[in-house]
Amino acid sequence: MTASPTILKLGGSVLTEKTDTPTPKPAAIGRCAREIAASITPATSTPPAGVGGPLILVHGAGSFGHPQAKEHDSPDGFTNFGIIEIHRAVTSLNDLVIEALVENGVPAAAVHPFGCMVAENGRIAEMETAQIGMMLARGIMPVLHGDVVMDRRVGASIISGDQLVTYLAVRFKAARIGLGTAVDGVLADGAAVPLITRANFESVRSYVQGSEGTDVTGGMLGKVLELLEVDIDSYIFNASKENVIAGFLSGDEPGTRITGIAGAAHE
Repeated sequence: MTASPTILKLGGSVLTEKTDTPTPKPAAIGRCAREIAASITPATSTPPAGVGGPLILVHGAGSFGHPQAKEHDSPDGFTNFGIIEIHRAVTSLNDLVIEALVENGVPAAAVHPFGCMVAENGRIAEMETAQIGMMLARGIMPVLHGDVVMDRRVGASIISGDQLVTYLAVRFKAARIGLGTAVDGVLADGAAVPLITRANFESVRSYVQGSEGTDVTGGMLGKVLELLEVDIDSYIFNASKENVIAGFLSGDEPGTRITGIAGAAHE
């Protein structure tokens, strides 16, 4: 049986410039790929205690998706060509991420939500995941991303990478979740809040801010709310800093720890 995976999400703010046109950060994409390549646990190996074996990678869209989604949004929903433009934009960033991973010796392949998912009013309703399980068992890293998908209620909607992370974490009984952002976690007076649970969320909610730039997926508040829905230890940390991704994948607990277990304390 394949070991429980770790799920890592790299935010669009880490991989792209948050501008109105698609602008990647090639150096950051390459550094992230190198840290992942140096840290992943082969499918045939036993991972360290508390660390997942195979890795599912999810990335945000940044300037390759958010501006396009905002441009094509309307009371009548996305047009067909709007859907296509959004999807093509996010897949072009995915191509860059895949290319960097493969160049660093990681057998990575794309799984585009547009082709395997149906939403209902902006939430995942159905997703074909058998291929992801088979990829993990074989040692191929699935790389997913925020995407536009067909929606039973509104025609088409945006599914964020954050929503994908928690859906996949439950589906595959993930060992850990990491959300790499461009900040050190959920910040209070400049320092990362150590722990957020359902029990203390309201007391720290004032510190949970949205993202800078154009973000149609809920920013930091959206991330925290998604993670509080799952009973899996999750971490929001700064993936823009060198070696933080590698540390997380090796078992470190960077940034803000979030758990959906009410009142949970660190064991």
